[in-house]
Amino acid sequence: MTSIKTNPGNYFEDFRFGQVIRHATPRTVTVGEAALYVSLYGPRFAVTSSDEFARGIGYPRAPLDDMLVFHIVFGKTVPDISLNAIANLGYADGRFLKAVYPGDTLSSVSEVIGLKENSNRETGTVYVRSTGRNQHGDVVLEYTRWVMVRKRDKASPAPEAVVPKLPDRVDPSLLAAAVPPLVLAKFDTALSGAPHLWGDYAAGEKIDHVDGMTLEEAEHQMATRLYQNTAKVHFNQHTEGQGRFGRRLVYGGVVLSLARALSFNGLGNAFHLAAINGGRHVAPCFAGDTVYAWSEILEKAEVPGRADVGALRIRLVGVKNSNCTSFPLKTAAGDYAEGVVLELDAWVILPR
Repeated sequence: MTSIKTNPGNYFEDFRFGQVIRHATPRTVTVGEAALYVSLYGPRFAVTSSDEFARGIGYPRAPLDDMLVFHIVFGKTVPDISLNAIANLGYADGRFLKAVYPGDTLSSVSEVIGLKENSNRETGTVYVRSTGRNQHGDVVLEYTRWVMVRKRDKASPAPEAVVPKLPDRVDPSLLAAAVPPLVLAKFDTALSGAPHLWGDYAAGEKIDHVDGMTLEEAEHQMATRLYQNTAKVHFNQHTEGQGRFGRRLVYGGVVLSLARALSFNGLGNAFHLAAINGGRHVAPCFAGDTVYAWSEILEKAEVPGRADVGALRIRLVGVKNSNCTSFPLKTAAGDYAEGVVLELDAWVILPR
């Protein structure tokens, strides 16, 4: 007798508009994960690196890196949302709502807010709103993403198309929820490693973050396992060797974290990633690629009721195998320039 008890993942026709999915497995995040995250990407933001620095400016201790929180919440969703995905297409309307500390336990829930079959009838786009909560039920993160998912059967009927309307940007009045009132006199820019505060930046300014980091096969897989992300395309060379690229793809979140870590050189006091307005993985990365990054300041905003911090809206661009001295993004024809792998529109918080 054959018994099927394994999880093959959801295909496009398995999703329903309005469906709510509670994801396994809750994850208690420790200082071990925080240290491993540093070893994988090398972020140097003082607030998330030092308990003493964080306590001095008003935190109870050093919070976890925002991107580590994002990846753990995201990783919970993969077995249910994107195990059979071809590509993660984009992000929008993401907000980091509460600081997360070692010892906190994170869990995830997603709601299907849109569905649209693609014209080839072999795939469809699934839009989900995912929410991460801590052990107290407090929302620490919420975001929308959309994913291209395979159909199990090309002939199966498509659901009625629903494409959600998403905001162009998160309102800056909502940005400082995860940041306690800061003691600015204790924000030591010598210890933070960067002299530039919120007032030193201007809209339209572009910053080449200079440094590059080469992706290693073992490291990108270790990072993805750290988040319990089970997507097949990142791990299984036996199947991916027969696929479109002939090799494993690097999880797009690895590129996000690399670009964010590289941005320290030029945005070293942007200690909090407050919101994701929109984002797109433009092209795949593979082991052996070297990632560089540059940023453009799109907008400056005061945060209502906060004289201690301000917000910068940045376009963070990741580029592979080419430096960013010319700030590559789009060609004259409107296509992405060769080598661009990531475009992320985000709000970051800096001291004033």
